[in-house]
Amino acid sequence: MADKKTKIDDLIKEVEKMSVLELSDFVKALEEKFGVSAQAMVAPSTSSGQGAKEEASETKEEQTVFNVVVASSGENKISVIKALRELVPTLGLKEAKDLVDAAPKEVITQVNKKTADEAKDKLTAAGATVELK
Repeated sequence: MADKKTKIDDLIKEVEKMSVLELSDFVKALEEKFGVSAQAMVAPSTSSGQGAKEEASETKEEQTVFNVVVASSGENKISVIKALRELVPTLGLKEAKDLVDAAPKEVITQVNKKTADEAKDKLTAAGATVELK
């Protein structure tokens, strides 16, 4: 049993080291390998008949994965570069500057709503114009 626990702990440590894109590819590979989906199950609606069908067609599926796009760096590029480097620690100074200069440009991809909102707030506070897609 201890060996099984060690394997699980080792696997968790490896997953923690993955980037968001690597993790996304990993989840897709698991879904394909085992024929499952990582999406949450949705409980069926309690209403019945034609009204339920119309409601379902009118409601939009909520977006769960976002890309953070710097539309404009604004007046203070240095602050935006610093904020970007805080958000993406793997970026060097030159790479961060190039991203800011190439605006509009995706800076963070395939993240959840909370992470995207935090990144947007931080970049907006630094003076950038940010879009979530």
